Amino acid sequence: MRPRRTPRRVTLAATAATLLALAAAQTLAVAPSAGAAPAATRSVPAHSGTAEAVTGAQDRAARAIARSLGDNAWRTQLRSAALTSDDVAVTALAARENPGLRSTLAAADHTIATAKGLDGKVGPLLRLRLGDSSMRAALTAGTAPWVAAATSDDGTKTVTAYDSQGHAHALDAREAPAHPVYVVDIDSSKALAAGMDVLREELVKDGVPSALPGAATTTPADRTAAASGGFWTTKINAVELSDDEEPWVKGDAEIYTLVTGFGQDGKARVDPVDMPYLDNDGTVYRPNQILVNWSNYKYNLADAVMMEEDGSTNYHDLAVAIATALLTIADQGTYIPLVNAVLNAIPADWWTDDPDYVDSWYTLAQNNNGTYYGARGNGWMTVQPYFVQEF
Repeated sequence: MRPRRTPRRVTLAATAATLLALAAAQTLAVAPSAGAAPAATRSVPAHSGTAEAVTGAQDRAARAIARSLGDNAWRTQLRSAALTSDDVAVTALAARENPGLRSTLAAADHTIATAKGLDGKVGPLLRLRLGDSSMRAALTAGTAPWVAAATSDDGTKTVTAYDSQGHAHALDAREAPAHPVYVVDIDSSKALAAGMDVLREELVKDGVPSALPGAATTTPADRTAAASGGFWTTKINAVELSDDEEPWVKGDAEIYTLVTGFGQDGKARVDPVDMPYLDNDGTVYRPNQILVNWSNYKYNLADAVMMEEDGSTNYHDLAVAIATALLTIADQGTYIPLVNAVLNAIPADWWTDDPDYVDSWYTLAQNNNGTYYGARGNGWMTVQPYFVQEF
């Protein structure tokens, strides 16, 4: 199980012109500059519908779990699980210990998976955790907990928690209460892993090449790379993102990066890279992770758009939006930055919280070696060229 952590979120207020200027002026080694999410240029299924479906399912699950705590034996079992694990797979636990609750949670799981475009791609996503470590003493002492649904809204002021009698309690979202509260949210790490698969599948289906970051292509250039005994990549040695204050009830977020550029066939391509180790803001991680596989690209330049998934992303819709935008961009025989096209493809209502735009890196090159700041000043990466040798 991964520990709870504070997700990244920053205010998105500037215009697309900021990013366009950065595309022309940014060098990777200069000091970071602020940027923001451009407005949408297309219409796709509303992100708000996904958010409402996910939030509604989590709230129904929270109410049901709260009611179930009237059963003393079940309340004791759930308390033991919450005190010994950072995250409790509550649907599976209910299937073993509380069959009456299981059907409600299973229905909520199905609603969430469908809303996120993951139906059939992932198992139960609901999980339960103690809202804050400061609540452990009261819970251990036997105080009957309340249950609240996690929120993906950074700006929320109050949190609604339910007790076993069905009564609602309004709590301050910024200060954890003394009363113990179980928080119901989704396993965003599991959801993102499945979402990356859906994103790649849908991009390819819609005509945009996409591959695992370490996978070589089957193009003539790749066969040349194979003949030389391997291929060149850009490897992340260290990475850090800025920190932000978040509501205590907010669910975990996950970071992923969309690497973009022109493939060997001259088509714009997107290679999603999951970054599950980025648990905490303000912490330097040293993942030794491959970010760019240069055998996939025609030019010695690519872009990277780092995003945050807080629970309400529909990966099918995201792939359709990005593919539709990139298919309009033709190879002109020279490198063209694709960051703006990716950001502009995302509908305006998605910028209310999910998926959050974290930062972007323009004009990554194969020979980059050192520390480079993102265009928004929200993160930095230390990278180096790395040759993947064949056995």
